[in-house]
This record gives sequence, structure tokens and C-alpha cells, in this order.
Amino acid sequence: MSQRKEENVSVWTKERLIPKEELYKPGKRNIKLSIGFPNVGNVVEFRVPLTPQSVEVLVSQGHNVYIQQGAGKDANYSDRAYAESGAVICQNAAEIFQCDIVLKMAPFTCDETELMKGNQLLFSPVYLSLITAEFVRKLMRKKITAIGFEYLKDEHGISPITQISSEIIGNISMVVASELLSSINGKGVILGEVTGVAPSEVVILGSGMVAEQAARTAMALGAVVRVFDDSIYKLMNLKERLGMHISTSVYHPKALRKALKTAEVVLGAMPMNEVPGMIVPEEMVEGMKENSVIIDLNIIQGGCFETSRITTLKNPTYKVHGVIHCCVPNLESRVARTASIAASNIFTPILLGIGQSGGVTEYIKGNRGFCEGVYLLNGILTNRDIAKTLSISDNDINLLLGAF
Repeated sequence: MSQRKEENVSVWTKERLIPKEELYKPGKRNIKLSIGFPNVGNVVEFRVPLTPQSVEVLVSQGHNVYIQQGAGKDANYSDRAYAESGAVICQNAAEIFQCDIVLKMAPFTCDETELMKGNQLLFSPVYLSLITAEFVRKLMRKKITAIGFEYLKDEHGISPITQISSEIIGNISMVVASELLSSINGKGVILGEVTGVAPSEVVILGSGMVAEQAARTAMALGAVVRVFDDSIYKLMNLKERLGMHISTSVYHPKALRKALKTAEVVLGAMPMNEVPGMIVPEEMVEGMKENSVIIDLNIIQGGCFETSRITTLKNPTYKVHGVIHCCVPNLESRVARTASIAASNIFTPILLGIGQSGGVTEYIKGNRGFCEGVYLLNGILTNRDIAKTLSISDNDINLLLGAF
């Protein structure tokens, strides 16, 4: 072989071995989506995921929004208001479940999965205590990508739905407690303080956002508030934010039993995305005063009390050992319009972002917090909590994203 040919072969070999940058292949951008939410029907849920104002924004960006007739009436949003904002009003749920993206403020049901066309994106709460393997497997077969409200996070690592719900629930829980203590429902005492009358006592289990909002409301009314938690650090932070008028304690059985005996209201307000670490035994509930009130805000995670069971807004209470129990999982629906506006403020930018990104897969890849909210990706289970609850194997979403 001549010297010139050898040099040419050498140069060609070197060029093959030098790594080169791969040309960027842009994906689809600014795709148009069909978005819908159904009327929840017999489910006691009054909130809606999108307000007429949000619908108007989505439609102005080229998206199609479909709403089942009467879906917004309990939040005081009429079909006419949605229609004037550009939404298409549908007569039945079957039309809604053909949309690319379906949102629902209550958990989806097995019957609803039968109406879905497949390869869609679902937004809803999960409710670990109610989810079934049959439901999850039906979504798997239809290659659904599903987002759980409780797990969704923003760019700061904060769960926006949980955060805003906590603020609302913390405030409304004390309003409910006040009603249940009144003569119409209970023992006929005021939640707060009146000159010459001893103030009512409120015990709060947990020191997170729900607990803080509830404590603020109760203290503003003049009630004596005592907060229990298993973390001294959290209690110190709470006391610093609320001031010296609040009493705090760790979960010492004797201290908790003593506090429950004199309390008018006991609020279960532990972190909303975790199974409660402290369960109040039935014998402590039995020692509480006649017609005192328990409000368990952790009922979806199994509850903070042995005597807790799920109730609804239509039948919110029952009695055990003479103690009034209220265990409504969606208590914020009592203020459905406020809660709907808050939810819509969160969902609207997400939906716009999905369209601008070119689809949900691209949006997931570019938004770490949103990625954490995914519990099914194209029909593959990715959430460890759900997998553990249902004894189904889960997969690492980061590995899956590389395949799509």
C-alpha cells in the first residue's frame, strides 16, 4: 500500500473515532389539547378543577375544553358562564372521557375507566385508603398516564395542591368545630372566649400547615390551644410563628390523655401525604367529655383515631362514646368556590405548559416536581406508596422516561 493511501486510511480512522455532537431534533411544540372534566354526579364533591376564567385562557391558546352539563353548579359556576368562556358543554360523561386530558376533583372510579379511550392523561386525588388493584390494572391496560394531586410538586419542591388545601382546611375546620359545639348539634358552647366564662380548649395533633392555620383561627377566637407533635424542632418553629400563647407537647401518653379529657375539640392534622405516626387509641376517646368534637383531617391516610371512619358532606358526623366525630376527606368542598379558584390557579399553568412543551411526556421530563406527581406513566406503575398498598411491583420513572 502506498504511503499516501496509508495516510488517507489513518485520517479516515481518526475521524471515525472522534466523538461528534448529535444534531438536536426538535419535538412538536405548542400542540393543541382537548381538556375536559365531568360532573361528579352522586359523589359529594362540589369543587371544579377549572373556573370559567381559566377556560377562557386555555381556549385563547387554541385548546379545546369540554365540560359536562351541570359540573360547576355546586361551585356557583353556570353552564352559560363556561360556554361564554369558550367551553363545549357536553350532555354525558362519555364525551368527556374521550379528551386527551381529564381532570376530576374526586378520585376516578372503575366504571369511569371503561369510558376512557386510552393513552390519556388523568388528574385526580389518589386516596390511598380507597384505591384498588382492579382500578390501577384497568388504567394500566389502557396505557394511561395518571397524576395524583397529593404527590404533585412545583419547582420549589412544595406540593401546591396540598399546600393550598391545607390553608383552606385549617381555617374551615374551626368553623365546622364551632358549628358542632353549638346547641343545634352538640353541647351548646362557643368555640372561643367570653368575659367571665372559661375559654374552650382545642387540642391539635400535628404541627404542619393545616395545624398552623387551625391554631391561628382558634386562637383568634380566644380558645386555649395545645399542639402535639413528635418533633421538638417542629413544635419550636410553630411556637415561634404563632407566639407564646400556644401550648406544645410531644406525644407523651399521659400528657395527651390529660389534654383530651378537658378538650372541647380535638383535631387530627398530621401531614396529609403520610400515614399518621400517632394513632389515638379508643380508650382515650372514651375518656373525652360528652358531646366534645373530633375532626379527623387525616382520614384518607387511615385517620388519627381508632374510632375514625370516612364520612361525607351530606352525612358528616357520627358518635362514638358520646363524642361527635367528623371525618370528611374533602372538607374544603364546604367552600367550593374558593377551593375551585385555588385549584384552577394551579392547574391552568400546568395545562398551558403541557401544550407548549409538545405533550405530557416532554413536560414531565422538563419538570422534576411534576414528575413526582406521576403514579402511572403510559400504563406503568411508578409510585411506591401505591405499589406497597396494593402489593404490585413499581418501576423507576427516571429509567422509564429514557425509553419514551
